[in-house]
Amino acid sequence: MTFYDRLLAETKDARSDFISLPLIGRALNGDVPQDLYLDYLAQAYHHVRHTCPLLAFAASRTQDSRYQGALFRYLDEELGHHEWILDDIRSLGGDADAAARDKPSVACRLMICYAYYAIEWISPYTLLGMVHVLEGMSVHLAERAASAIQKTFGLAGDRGVRYLRSHGALDVQHLSFLQSFVNGIGDPAAEDAIVDSATMFYHLYSGIFVDLAARRGGARNAA
Repeated sequence: MTFYDRLLAETKDARSDFISLPLIGRALNGDVPQDLYLDYLAQAYHHVRHTCPLLAFAASRTQDSRYQGALFRYLDEELGHHEWILDDIRSLGGDADAAARDKPSVACRLMICYAYYAIEWISPYTLLGMVHVLEGMSVHLAERAASAIQKTFGLAGDRGVRYLRSHGALDVQHLSFLQSFVNGIGDPAAEDAIVDSATMFYHLYSGIFVDLAARRGGARNAA
């Protein structure tokens, strides 16, 4: 068994819990009102804008030159992606400036804060657990959700769903990189840190969607 196989096996339950969230099912069926989708984009903006700082932070906390090089290449590919989200908000008639000014939800802040904490106090490799969760779920769900949302809102082209569509495609490449990279780490402590952080990030990321449902009148669907 490769380490990536172990990562999938040991996070299977947490991944299943995330995918079974009622709001995820609603998004895949296009059952998401525009105000809820705009709220989702606002929360996505707040955690995506930390992607490059987190990559740089992890690079500064490791002496593994192979890992540093991979992080810097990844960082270069991620530059400016949070701006795509603001463009989607504007194209749907939302207030992108207000979304950028507003504070993220408590659940979103907790996930961001834990990412910085884990890199500093547990292991720089914990960032790979976050990558595994956010980008893995993007690959599996983003394209389907984008298509359903487009159909529901009657959107043409990539209007309003550029972030979902672009990230869904790009993250296929990133997951391929992640798989090959983590299989070459060969450090049991680093591998344990990645598995543990992936499990944590499934729960933390889930919290954002539970909070979105509750704050937009979907508390009955959030349990």
